[in-house]
Amino acid sequence: MLMISEMRMPSRRTNARRAMTLIELLITIVILLALTLTIAPALGHMRGESNNDLSKANLMQLGQSRDQYALDNADRIFAYSWRAGESYKLPTGQVRNPNSDQEAAAFQNQEILMRRTGRINGATKIQSSTTRLPHRRFSHLVLLDYLAADDNIFNTTTLGIDPADQNVLTWHERPLSYGQGSGVPYAETDLNGYDEDFNWSLTAVRQRWAFASSYEIVPFAWQGDGPNDVYVPVSSTPHLYSGTGSIVLGQRLMSDVAFASQKVHMHEDHDREQKRFPWFAYDHAAVEKLMFDGSINSQISGEANDSYSPADPNNVWRQRYVPIQHYPIPLGGFNDSTELNMRFRWTKNGLQGIDYPTP
Repeated sequence: MLMISEMRMPSRRTNARRAMTLIELLITIVILLALTLTIAPALGHMRGESNNDLSKANLMQLGQSRDQYALDNADRIFAYSWRAGESYKLPTGQVRNPNSDQEAAAFQNQEILMRRTGRINGATKIQSSTTRLPHRRFSHLVLLDYLAADDNIFNTTTLGIDPADQNVLTWHERPLSYGQGSGVPYAETDLNGYDEDFNWSLTAVRQRWAFASSYEIVPFAWQGDGPNDVYVPVSSTPHLYSGTGSIVLGQRLMSDVAFASQKVHMHEDHDREQKRFPWFAYDHAAVEKLMFDGSINSQISGEANDSYSPADPNNVWRQRYVPIQHYPIPLGGFNDSTELNMRFRWTKNGLQGIDYPTP
């Protein structure tokens, strides 16, 4: 006798159980989304705190290395030391006879990068860059060259980079990428409110962004206190300085600092732990700062003393923030006319002055 298997239709109870499962799934998704929205800011804050701690550690190590450099170099603050009127040889065998300390520093910067990277000839050869002072953004290379000795850490270390500065970290990882589409400043021509000095687009300038630092070095660490024979700020851009004559560079001593615990040596260029990454000169920016006594200062910029141009030590110096391409824009948008106090960049009386008064 042929038996036909009985096929059972799902009961109403089974359908109800399946429907409840779908509802539970939707509820779970909603809960997960809510948790994500709640936790994400906390995770972002934790990441910011971690980057901030790493940046402090970088600055502390730079401070310790600075002090060791001074011990080994007759108390000098690390800076480009080649001088005008001397003869120097590049890894190419070419001899350079600089006419000024600025030109000498540019040649020393080229020599360090050539020697350490091996880019001595060919399409990616490190070119001479005499249109820019290398001191503010590239003085750390002198210190890294001193620290590296015969090791290759010069090319791999990120000691001079704020861990939150993703741009410089990316450029550092791709040192041979500085043409169109590379993402380095001025590889593209759309300036759109950025600093418009034409020298930014030169190959010699663009190829150096891979070796840049997120930490600025104050001008008086590598030049005299003024008021004469020093570079001074210019009103049209915060990135270039003006100077004439035979300005002596790279001869400052640690003993020149009168109030080491109150004087900034190096500082983050932007406060990347705050919303919209305010530039250091905004009063509420709390960039990490290495003081000359080795301590780390996290006070807001607005608590520091006013800035004064060495050329006009009787009037507070203020100027607009005009960004370099790919750097954070002004808080008021492009072409923001707000004038900012430069604070510890241009300390009154230089290394003899005080940036942060005691409470």
